[in-house]
Amino acid sequence: MVESAASAQTQYEIATVAGGCFWCLEAVYDQMQGVVSVESGYIGGQTDCPTYEAVCSGRTGHAEAVRITFAPHVVSYRELLEVLFVIHDPTTLNRQGHDAGTQYRSAIFYHSPEQQQVADKVIGAMTNEQIYPSPIVTEVVSAGIWYEAEPYHQEYFVKHPFEGYCMSVVLPKVAKFRKFFTAKLKS
Repeated sequence: MVESAASAQTQYEIATVAGGCFWCLEAVYDQMQGVVSVESGYIGGQTDCPTYEAVCSGRTGHAEAVRITFAPHVVSYRELLEVLFVIHDPTTLNRQGHDAGTQYRSAIFYHSPEQQQVADKVIGAMTNEQIYPSPIVTEVVSAGIWYEAEPYHQEYFVKHPFEGYCMSVVLPKVAKFRKFFTAKLKS
């Protein structure tokens, strides 16, 4: 029985989500209990091995996204999605604030039928409860090939907390997460 409990604690799952700039998402999920690691990258497009410049052009079809490795015995997939829906606006098509283009779309890239069901239920519940005044436009699509972003994008907020974009866009999302999910913060 001890072996079973120990092996359960070493089992991790992957969640992949998009909701605007990946620096914002990474900065938030890095602070969440049960999150083992967060990578910024690109997914959902038709170009192999995309670069940041190519993705920013809007012609690759890829979204800026994060791939979250998490411990489901500490944080559930549903909780990860609930955070996503608080820290970005899921009602603006291909836009988050001043960031515009398909690369900034709201999307959940599921890795299993169970994740798809959870995503659909979360969106359905938010729609039924009329959490947002406009319809949710978040895509729920099967995860395709993941492309890790260039090294300088990884842990961007940690490395550049006083940069203008980080101060005006990333920091408010981190503050919002801390306000609404205090109990979920890593100690």
